[in-house]
Amino acid sequence: MRAAPLHVQLAEVIAGKIEPSELAPDRPIPSENHLVDEDGVARLTARRSTQNLRERGLIVTVRGQGSFVVKQPPTESTGASPTTWSGRGVAAPGPTP
Repeated sequence: MRAAPLHVQLAEVIAGKIEPSELAPDRPIPSENHLVDEDGVARLTARRSTQNLRERGLIVTVRGQGSFVVKQPPTESTGASPTTWSGRGVAAPGPTP
């Protein structure tokens, strides 16, 4: 049996922190730079792990602000697609000024 790719393993570690609320909704996840520095992974690995989390509906990314934990991750029954979030007409996740 082959081990999962490193970016999938990293995404699972971050997802594991989201589910028990170690990373709270509307709060940022570690930046790609932080993941590179702290976890010793390549930038592409960090980027692919955040993309994995976005595709699973666990985070949204706001250009220039970072990636944030969603308030309520989609479930199989809701069929929500996080990749369709455009931010238009919706307050950006994260701290408010």
